[in-house]
Amino acid sequence: MAATLKLLKPVKYQAFCSPFTYIATQSMAFWKMENSTQHGGQNLPEHSSFCHPARKVKNTGSTTLSQRVFTTSSALLGLEFNKASTIKASRLHPGSSSSIKLNEEDVEVFDSFEGTRVFLKLRPEYQLHSYNRSETRQPLSVSDGELILHKVTVYQNDLQPEVITNYFCKLSSLPVEQHSILLSSARFALLCQLSVKNIQLFDTPNLISILKAFVDLRIPHSSSMVDVYETRFCHQVWEMSLDQLLLVADLWRNLGRRVPRFLEIFFSYLNLHWKDLSLSQLIHLIYIIGENRQVPQDLMQKLESLILKYIDLINLEEVGTICLGFFKSSSGLSEFVMRKIGDLACADMQHLSSHALVHILKMFRFTHIDHVTFMRQFGEIAPQRIPSLGVQGVMHLTLACSALRTLDEGVMNAVAASLPARVAHCRSKDIAKILWSFGTLNYKPPNTEEFYSSLMNEMYRKMPEFNQYPEHLLTCLLGLAFSEYFPTEFISVALSPEFVRLAQERSKFELSKELYTLDGTVGIECPDYRGSRLNSDLQQEVSSKLWNLARRDMRAKPEFLEALYLLETMLGGPQYIKHHMILPHTRSSDLEVQLDAYMKPLPFNSEVTPAEDVAELRFKHVGVSLTDDLMNQLLKGKAKEYSLGETETGQSPMELEKKATIPLVGSACNVTSDRSGAGPCPLAHMQPPLVKLAIQLTNKNQYCYGSRDLLGLHSMKRRQLIRIGYRVVELTYWEWLPLLKRTRLEKLAYLHEKVFTSAL
Repeated sequence: MAATLKLLKPVKYQAFCSPFTYIATQSMAFWKMENSTQHGGQNLPEHSSFCHPARKVKNTGSTTLSQRVFTTSSALLGLEFNKASTIKASRLHPGSSSSIKLNEEDVEVFDSFEGTRVFLKLRPEYQLHSYNRSETRQPLSVSDGELILHKVTVYQNDLQPEVITNYFCKLSSLPVEQHSILLSSARFALLCQLSVKNIQLFDTPNLISILKAFVDLRIPHSSSMVDVYETRFCHQVWEMSLDQLLLVADLWRNLGRRVPRFLEIFFSYLNLHWKDLSLSQLIHLIYIIGENRQVPQDLMQKLESLILKYIDLINLEEVGTICLGFFKSSSGLSEFVMRKIGDLACADMQHLSSHALVHILKMFRFTHIDHVTFMRQFGEIAPQRIPSLGVQGVMHLTLACSALRTLDEGVMNAVAASLPARVAHCRSKDIAKILWSFGTLNYKPPNTEEFYSSLMNEMYRKMPEFNQYPEHLLTCLLGLAFSEYFPTEFISVALSPEFVRLAQERSKFELSKELYTLDGTVGIECPDYRGSRLNSDLQQEVSSKLWNLARRDMRAKPEFLEALYLLETMLGGPQYIKHHMILPHTRSSDLEVQLDAYMKPLPFNSEVTPAEDVAELRFKHVGVSLTDDLMNQLLKGKAKEYSLGETETGQSPMELEKKATIPLVGSACNVTSDRSGAGPCPLAHMQPPLVKLAIQLTNKNQYCYGSRDLLGLHSMKRRQLIRIGYRVVELTYWEWLPLLKRTRLEKLAYLHEKVFTSAL
């Protein structure tokens, strides 16, 4: 969270003595004391009485806990409620009002805890199963708190569960500045011990009330006492109502504790009772699932059916909550539901909060559903909202556009104009995703130099974060490479053996492909680069993996197999064409064809032709013989003409096919020789190839949505192929796929024009 944290000044006690101020060393010793059943009990530490530090009150009795309590948690008393740890927990607690001072005018300040709970204020029903931190209660005075703690020490052996619960509830109403002092109190520690000792006697309402007190007092969620309570709640799941279960899950969320065991049992309960969920319960449950990042997928499918049941009653903020919960739990929504959600948002997008808009976009990004109307309206309202949205929100909007391949220049220009002035608020992740998004969409805004220089300058300041999250540095550099920016200092760091080892050991992602792509790109586009490079073993390992993936992927596509077969037929056999990765680091394969000076294909593919046969093949005329009329026809033709039944000369495809099967005297080789004045055809074949073609069979995912503009990686690949001497031939999906339904001759004519016209 890019927020401004301002720690509160320490509370000063000048004219009075707090009744909860005790000798620190004694309090710490008390919380760390050994099992009293094993050591014969231990007296409570002496404490200072109100306004008389020298007076000491004798403990009225020793504390003896039953053996049963300690079998529940062997480290039960390891709470360590010293003042320092308590203050630290308060600072780290999500949404702690005592640790964060929000500046409402600063758009970068966003409480990620409270901000995602706005929906809980939209219906009164949410109060039945959620915790409201701002709920007003009768405050407890310091003197009354002192009296309660005194009763704990005096009547400790006679306190009933209801009384213990009541004491917790009242003490949680003390002024906030007294909480850390209370948690350092030995008498409060005794109250906690008594609650654990009697935990089997508490009913569900009492347990929930004590858990609420834990939340109010900011008790450290990692303490062993809290472990005991989690275990007890696990045993109570099947005895609780849906409202109670949701409330307990919400309290654990407020306490900042992950409770996978409790949720696992809760989800088992829900598998039997999911049809009983009301609308508010459903939305709240999805929120809890998202915040805890765990859920059985079969349960999410059931919840999706409930979403459809209540879809007409759900408001826009609740739609945002649904999307965020499914997104965080990595759970997909069907295309039908996503289109329903998109329709709801489109109906009143002007009144959709910016954060709900971000959450919905996250889910569209996750499911890759294209909702044209939603994206169009988003493009209309986003530029005006971007300046008032924090950089994290801006990052998510930008990333969604790139993931959905949607290039909206208005949105991208607004992002580029907004970021330079507040780039200091960006995390390394924000910089990485924004650079990646602009690079992926292959778009440079009007303020390109200012935009990129500000982000690259901020990268220097984020080096400590890149060491912690190495994947972010690689994402930055690949995004920059797509846009033809190559900061060599960063590249040398990223490809250094130390960083490569760090990336492989520390990151939760497999980064070898990213490292390989960056290394291969630098090798081609930065000829003067003298920095670090990947070792050959890693290059070979990744190259083999990528080739296996690419080969399996392309061999499963009928349109590719058809193109390969027809090209082999047209050129004269498999030895004249090769399916491989010319640039392995670009992660996609190519069909390579080589032509000599007479524009005749060369049999260069030795993988399908024995080496001793290659020389013989060089002297043979191969390929489809063509007439002069057919050659002129092909050279004039356009892709769109191949869908016509008649050609410009009025000849039908059948007539052309008959002519194509009749060998032309002297062959096409002689025709070319006569035009060029060169020597005999066989001599030309002894020379190296004049033209090397890289034939690309494209698909729609390589282009921006609804356009013919290549995305960053694929544009970079074409750029690099040209750099190393290839001519790129595009068999575009909008031309080739419709031809699959046409005649064989039409396909051959199209391929012939693509191959030989490109070579001219």
